[in-house]
Amino acid sequence: MLYQLPLSLLAFLPLLSVRAAPYCTLRPSSVSSSSPSTSTSGSSPTSSGPSGSSGSNSPSNDLVAMSWFTGWNAASNPPFTPDNITWSKYSTVAYAFATTTPDVNTVALEASDEVLLPQFVDLAHQNNVKAVLTIGGWTGSQYFSTAVATSENRTAFVNAVLGLASKYNLDGLDFDWEYPAQTGIGCNTNSPDDAANFLSFLQALRAAASNLTLSAAVGDKPWTGSNGSPSTNVSAFAASLDYIEVMNYDVWGSWSPTVGPNSPLNDTCAPSADQQGSAVSALAAWTAAGFPANQIVLGVAGYGHSFDVPQATAFASGSTTELAAYPSFEKSDQPLGDSWDSDAPAGVDQCGAATGGPSGIFNYWGLIEEGFLMDNGTVAPGIGYRYDSCSQTPYVYKPSTQVMVSFDNTESFAAKGSFIKSSGMRGFAMWDSGSDYENMLIDSIRTAAGL
Repeated sequence: MLYQLPLSLLAFLPLLSVRAAPYCTLRPSSVSSSSPSTSTSGSSPTSSGPSGSSGSNSPSNDLVAMSWFTGWNAASNPPFTPDNITWSKYSTVAYAFATTTPDVNTVALEASDEVLLPQFVDLAHQNNVKAVLTIGGWTGSQYFSTAVATSENRTAFVNAVLGLASKYNLDGLDFDWEYPAQTGIGCNTNSPDDAANFLSFLQALRAAASNLTLSAAVGDKPWTGSNGSPSTNVSAFAASLDYIEVMNYDVWGSWSPTVGPNSPLNDTCAPSADQQGSAVSALAAWTAAGFPANQIVLGVAGYGHSFDVPQATAFASGSTTELAAYPSFEKSDQPLGDSWDSDAPAGVDQCGAATGGPSGIFNYWGLIEEGFLMDNGTVAPGIGYRYDSCSQTPYVYKPSTQVMVSFDNTESFAAKGSFIKSSGMRGFAMWDSGSDYENMLIDSIRTAAGL
């Protein structure tokens, strides 16, 4: 069955100096805020499901097979609810998102999430899968810096997140701070000491919750240090976190100078101008800074970005079928994505910046739905195609609409699974649970990774 999910996302957001997921980790702007859920209890949660890990002091040898489930998908038509998750494919599923607030004693959930999260946790435990709550995201990281800024604030924030873990019977907490020492969406509180304060918070949280799995979603370079550059030694984080998920997606998009790979496996084999980040370079950066490969989970994307590319530049010279590499595109025209995308009305975000228009996102199922791919994942007749062997990225192009999409297919996912296995990484984390079609992508990466 073709499950569809809503991605009425904010329009173009500028690329930051630390990059990852400016689109995929957004709550659609049409979802209204509700009163936050306040948790101040510091008691350790007990779980009827899989037990939490005690961190890197006794790391598990089990590969992490993870995805993020977005709560707003349940409001789609038709909905993608926790019942639609193929639980047998995962060891862990994270619910996105709870968000930070100006009050360090409070972590917010939408009213709908307060209803859906218990159902999600129950289903996860029925299927022997770890249920994790992700805190933050692109629009939810505004007050992380404040929450960890002082010892008093860190204690309050520890109590707040442990209160949520206890209330909802969670097996773990995942922190998606986008990003320490950065303004993020544009108005995040921030400090040069964010990374050091984050470490102190995680150490306090680990000491208070040895039974919880603790993880963090991160960019392709280590957290920014007090000198404004990526930290050169993050080994202490590994003692408090079970693993990190490197968000290796949104590397290229509508903010880029040309069409490029959304989620490149490798960029070291590309021309220097096209080396914008990849799984290979991210793993090298994090391990060089002291984070062990066996505690690094590779973030993978079940979606792609679309571009308006005139036919004159879309095809390789002299060809009517083979696509050109890194073609220019019409920046003033963002194509509409799949059926869950929409031309959002003009508005402003929480920082007062203008929003609106389509996201241009195509989920894997959306490429089949919109006629770019056949039901078996092969390229549909009349569709231009190119596969970049360096980044392991396919591109499709529909001449009638001038829409080109950079995405990942089963071959891409198999290549990433093989890379995870050969490099000794901890596993994979897919954004998101509802993006696949007939489990084609998840089956491909699981098999290649050795699951």
